[in-house]
This record gives sequence, structure tokens and C-alpha cells, in this order.
Amino acid sequence: MGIKIKQAEMKDIPFLAQMMLESSRAGKKRGLFDLIFDTDNDEVILEKLQQLAQTEAKSHCHYKNFLIAEVDGQKVGTLCSYEPRISTKETFIEALKEIGCDESVNETLEVVYGCNFELNKNTLMFDFMEELDGFIDVGVLKALMQKSLLTARLKGYGRAQTIIEIGSLETELFYKKLGFRVIEEKECESYREVFGRNGLMLLSIEF
Repeated sequence: MGIKIKQAEMKDIPFLAQMMLESSRAGKKRGLFDLIFDTDNDEVILEKLQQLAQTEAKSHCHYKNFLIAEVDGQKVGTLCSYEPRISTKETFIEALKEIGCDESVNETLEVVYGCNFELNKNTLMFDFMEELDGFIDVGVLKALMQKSLLTARLKGYGRAQTIIEIGSLETELFYKKLGFRVIEEKECESYREVFGRNGLMLLSIEF
């Protein structure tokens, strides 16, 4: 079974929206986008995510930041990589306002940003690493990561990082298998109250 890795295109946006929603929930009932868009209607959230993936403001959710894995022509996984000096918190808020969110989104995001880390601007960040059920353990995520790290090297990066929730044991184990190590943990009461998880972990790899 051959795995093909390609750069995401406009036509892939519906699939990216699905993967972003699943990744943000990470096994929870509610994730970041449920909170931001204040609805439990998946169709509404997916429509908003499709809009978010193609805003003028190039947030980390923009489709051009994504790689897609395909098996026999079927899209089966995604990985987003972005530069934190470009895709900032301010850019994300700008993109959200572009698709109809009002000023209250700043307050909503404090639940997450209040539990976040000071990121090195010379680091490449990974997010939305997700694969379809039925394709776990066939090497999809590893292939996506290898391609992303190769691209990072070509751009002159020597370090990549990712942020995951404390308690996401399978995700943590996978990243550690790839060579990432936990460099910081942050427990936050507000995050626990909203998402039921203790907080966030920052993992890093040098290459």
C-alpha cells in the first residue's frame, strides 16, 4: 500500500475542515472550534472551518500550510506546519473576524492562549496531525512527518515543535517515537473547566 504525500489544494478544503475538527476534539466532546463557533452543529462548524482555510489572513488553519496523505487516491491524513512568526495569535483572530466572528472571540481564545507557551520564532510548528480510522498504524502520520521535516530542513529550520493536551497519551507516544521530547508542561484551571484536560504540553525535536 503506497502512501502519497501532496501539498493541499483548494479542492481539498472540505477534507481539511473534517480533519481540523477531529484533531481539535482529540477524543473530547468539545474542542476549540466548538468553543469558538459556539455550536454543537457539526455542519455549521465544518462550513466555518472551510471558510477559515481560505481567508486572506494566513492563519495556521490556511490550506496552504497543509500536507495531505493519500492511499490509492483516497485522502487519509493531514499535517499542518506553519511559522509562528507569520501565523500569529493576531493573524488567527483576524482570520476569525474575516469569517464573521466578533470582538468576543478574543475573550473566548483566552482559555487557550492563557495556557500557551512562548514560542521561538525560528521554530516550525506542527498541528492538526490526523488520520482516518482504518489507516492507523500503516505509516500515514510517519510519512507526513518525514515529508514535513524534509521541507523544514530545506527552509533552513533546525527545530520543530508541537503543542498537545496533557493526557493525550497516544499522541504523546507517537511524537516521542518520532524523536520529539517534552520540554514544558502547563496546567491551567480554565482549560480544565472548559475541555476537561489539565492543560498543554510543548514537545520539540531538533534535526
